[in-house]
Amino acid sequence: MSQQALWSGRFAGGMAESTLDFTTSLETDSALAFFDVMGSLAHVRMLKKCQIIPEDDADRIIEGLKTIVAEMENGEFKLDFSLEDIHTNVEFRLTELIGPAGGKLHTGRSRNDQVATDYRMYLRESVLEIVSSIDALIDVMVKIAQDHGNTILPGFTHMQHAQPVTVAQHYLAYAFKLSRDADRFMDAYNRMNKCPLGAAALAGTTYPIDRKMTAKALGFNGPTENSLDSVSDRDFVSEIAFAASQTQIHLSGLSEELIYWSSQEFGFVEMDDKYTTGSSIMPQKKNPDITELIRGRTGSVIGTLMNMLVMQKGLPLSYNRDLQEDKKALMDSLDCLLQCVNIMCPVLSTIRFNTDRMRAAVENGFINATDLADYLVVKGIPFREAHGIVGAAVRYCIDTDKKLEDLSLEEFGKFSDCIGEDVYNCITVDMCVERRNSLGGTSSASTDEQILTVIEQKMVRYENVRQENQLLEACWNELLE
Repeated sequence: MSQQALWSGRFAGGMAESTLDFTTSLETDSALAFFDVMGSLAHVRMLKKCQIIPEDDADRIIEGLKTIVAEMENGEFKLDFSLEDIHTNVEFRLTELIGPAGGKLHTGRSRNDQVATDYRMYLRESVLEIVSSIDALIDVMVKIAQDHGNTILPGFTHMQHAQPVTVAQHYLAYAFKLSRDADRFMDAYNRMNKCPLGAAALAGTTYPIDRKMTAKALGFNGPTENSLDSVSDRDFVSEIAFAASQTQIHLSGLSEELIYWSSQEFGFVEMDDKYTTGSSIMPQKKNPDITELIRGRTGSVIGTLMNMLVMQKGLPLSYNRDLQEDKKALMDSLDCLLQCVNIMCPVLSTIRFNTDRMRAAVENGFINATDLADYLVVKGIPFREAHGIVGAAVRYCIDTDKKLEDLSLEEFGKFSDCIGEDVYNCITVDMCVERRNSLGGTSSASTDEQILTVIEQKMVRYENVRQENQLLEACWNELLE
């Protein structure tokens, strides 16, 4: 292997097999193969245009790289694990196909800027796929909201009944969380969408290259601005790892709710048989294993973020081999997230809501107490005083085993002479919901507006993703012409 290494000229002896085994990245960076060839095609076309290598050699290199792409598509491209990475595999295969001219491909670049470019291209497509999947899950949540605008359940704080809300409001909360998650991915996408190619090892190159040409050919917004930063920057890796972690945390919270909502104690929902499992010993069991696995796998996704941050801590400029460790964990993390998002779509779309059980739960716990306090405030009583009045009324109800809405006017009068017959129009569960029509509130009018907003946010992203996918496809087609 040492005789074939791209850097072997400096060394009198060969690399130990154990050194190759320890340092190889081929098993991971083989996922970059297509992008490595695309980057090389853009680079050699630039070398040709700038007359840095002979036109005939450039044309042979281009045809050889096209052949390699065809081999990859047909499954004929064979990885040589005696070579340390995908970049070496591609370059050696190119030289096999076209001879010594293949060695001119690496003019004006280093593996440092090459791998940084390949990885950004890989992550761009991963991010676009994840955003599309998140938006598909948002569609499922919007459908739930549209179908359950009048389905009332307890809203919780501290896992205690707080105020009545609708299923629509509840799932729109998750839709907005996921919408922000998708936006975070797109923000990270836009920041990483600059091309390091041409930064070379760290200081740039003496060749008269055109970095703007290669950046445009690969669908980037432009070249990176500083060569040292170009090869050492992994901010984009940390940003994407954070976006993945935050999304997975939201999925985990949703999973937690579905787990206890499907328990006999809650009985709010029942998951479809297709997305549950049974017990090997207890035949009556119906276990929410998918949501438990989503919750369980969240740890590894968060762990990747910690991995990326600690791996970069204390690294001096510019490139260090530590940065080879930036790929496998994040690739696995993004695969995990994508699987979790995709499986949550059918889980939610097939779920059955026990609306009667939800309604029964709302009737307990004095969930309309805040509305009684608000009623007193409208009557001119300061809120803090109203709070104390309602607290005393709740204590009376507990002692007499009654609900607030069951109290007579005479009983209400024990706590305040401001309470009149109109109080009963304010403290029914349905009115508690419908009167909350402030922006973002739980009334049907408010949730209808929220549905329109989250759909609009999704459509903006959909158009951005569509345009980016079209641009990248056009770039690949043009490079392969």
